[in-house]
Amino acid sequence: MGDSNIDRKPGYKTFRFLIFVAGCLAVQNATAAGFYLAEVGTPTSMGTGGVANPTNTYGADASWTNPAGMTGLNRDTLLTGVQVLVPKVEFDSSTATGGGRDGGNAGEVAVIPSFFYVKRLSHRWRAGFSVVAPQGGGVDYGDDFVGRYQTSKATLAAVGFSPSIAYQVSDRFSIGAGVSIIRTKFEQNIAINQGALLPGAPDGKLRIEDATDWGYQPFLGITYHLTKRALLGVVYRAEADVDLEGDVNFRNMVISKPRTKDVEISWDNPQWLEAGLRYELDQSNHLFLNVGWQEWSEFGKKNEIAFSDDAVATLDRQWDDTWHAGLAYSHLIDIDRRRGFSVGFSYESSPAKNEHRTFDLPVDEIYKLSASYFWEGSRHLDFSLGGTLYAVGDADIDLTSQGVRSAGKFENNYILFLGGTLRYEF
Repeated sequence: MGDSNIDRKPGYKTFRFLIFVAGCLAVQNATAAGFYLAEVGTPTSMGTGGVANPTNTYGADASWTNPAGMTGLNRDTLLTGVQVLVPKVEFDSSTATGGGRDGGNAGEVAVIPSFFYVKRLSHRWRAGFSVVAPQGGGVDYGDDFVGRYQTSKATLAAVGFSPSIAYQVSDRFSIGAGVSIIRTKFEQNIAINQGALLPGAPDGKLRIEDATDWGYQPFLGITYHLTKRALLGVVYRAEADVDLEGDVNFRNMVISKPRTKDVEISWDNPQWLEAGLRYELDQSNHLFLNVGWQEWSEFGKKNEIAFSDDAVATLDRQWDDTWHAGLAYSHLIDIDRRRGFSVGFSYESSPAKNEHRTFDLPVDEIYKLSASYFWEGSRHLDFSLGGTLYAVGDADIDLTSQGVRSAGKFENNYILFLGGTLRYEF
């Protein structure tokens, strides 16, 4: 069947609309996968579920978690580590009008390295540099997934390179600032329901590949000693624009293929504010409290996709602002040899109501449980091992994409972070 015959069919405009809808879903999926990772694979951070981040004055990871905390380091310090992310993402369908399978465990194992360095410039000044993966997520349900017309595979990865600086204003008060220069990459597969136009036709596939962008996100921090035992830390991260440019490919098409080859996808990563309190019960025991807010509602209003054939759409995903709170505890078993452990628990609200949830990141409210163990290997060398478990709520989904309805539940999903670090003081 030639393209010229199909172009004259009334159904061709409907097909163009299906392609356009599939493209709009790419924006929804990219941003839904763009969650922030509070843990950066260090004993202070991962071992407390991120609760100790704003009051971190111990490790070089303060260069990212709160730059003002770098003034607590009296030596040049290097910290490097790696996390392994092990997710369980399984969907149990109750309605699947387009047929297909539930997809099994769609979560993908990932390895996330990190690097932090703090340089003591003078008595009051510190400079830092960090390399972290502040965002990311990925699912692969397979081409025969019941929700394939919304997504069958999606991957978002971001790496941030962050210079920072800190100044100790007084013995009690320090300030810090930095900027994360972020490389973002997004890819996605979406099935095209060609059978809606030609009964019996197989699924086509839309693939967005190598959609990348360089962006930046400034951040500020303060630490203030309320008393000799109590430390307050506050961190603010600004809104960040993401403008991806990538390729669009179509596979297995039996209907006229659109001429578009390029795509631009844009959204704004939300601003967020976080505050923490560290209290020294005694020399060996510390208590941490943490609260935070992220403006996902504003983020959800600015999702835009533009194809090279001038098709443009803006999508409001109707997400809500989120908040989180946590409690953590750290104990030094041996003060002289700096050997001890930390544990933490935190809660994070869901940005998506059931009616707005998508298959790429089927997240509901999240409960985090963390623990780490750290010890001194030599005079200037420390090690740590730790883990954080994200227990995700029962996430219901009921979506109709390209005329096909998929409904069901993600039940007992989780993400397990396991990691280790090495710290060296010069």
